[in-house]
Amino acid sequence: MKSTVALAALVGVQTISALSVPTNVRNFYNRVKPSTCTGTEKLKGGFYDQDGGSAQWSYCRKAFPASGKHAIYLHGPSTKLANMDIDCDGDLSNPVDGRCGNSDDTQGQTRWKTEVQAASNNKIKDLNANIHPYVVFGNERDDGGATFDPRSVGIKPLSVMAVVCGDKMFYGVWGDTNGDDGPPLVGEASLSLATACFGTSMNGNNGHDPADVLYIAFPGDDAVPGSSANWGASNFQQFEDSITTLGNNLVARLS
Repeated sequence: MKSTVALAALVGVQTISALSVPTNVRNFYNRVKPSTCTGTEKLKGGFYDQDGGSAQWSYCRKAFPASGKHAIYLHGPSTKLANMDIDCDGDLSNPVDGRCGNSDDTQGQTRWKTEVQAASNNKIKDLNANIHPYVVFGNERDDGGATFDPRSVGIKPLSVMAVVCGDKMFYGVWGDTNGDDGPPLVGEASLSLATACFGTSMNGNNGHDPADVLYIAFPGDDAVPGSSANWGASNFQQFEDSITTLGNNLVARLS
């Protein structure tokens, strides 16, 4: 089931359709949020959710015997999941509004720029944070800080991920990684995805601080939309619609 909300951007109004959180996904959220990620479920720890915080966040894995599949998610101390910082990297040559202009930490390309060009048959040169819902997942650095490569557990670049924010769920793609320009952080998404979740108060320097967002990644080649995704979409909803069927198939594994 979808619910719709009109988001007033600086250039007009865009109607965003949010998916209601399916029962099995809500059950998964309620099961992992109060749980401790330990043992074989803890893939790698030592990450932060904000500058000046504590290194108590981890990449975790949960297996689902009924489907024979597993999923990767982020978890912090106690009942904390992850927050949502704002990523404005990539192609901003055609900005929807000026909110990414506030960012003091913008890179000119995303991690999978080459893969985006191939998947889109060169229709676009990179992801656009104003349009494409993408998640920053994985940590790459050369300074000795904590790192984690989701590819090591089967997550493919540009694969579809599910994001649960409050009573809404959206799909995005794994579109970028965290670098070494600060502590090894987790919990970040493109401006368009953050706006869909939390409204137009989100901007390049203002995200969602509470650690109550669930990011779910799915391993396997079948999680990658490839050319079936509308990479050349002109707005968030057009792209979101193009990956929803695949996203629905993936979250059905969570039981």
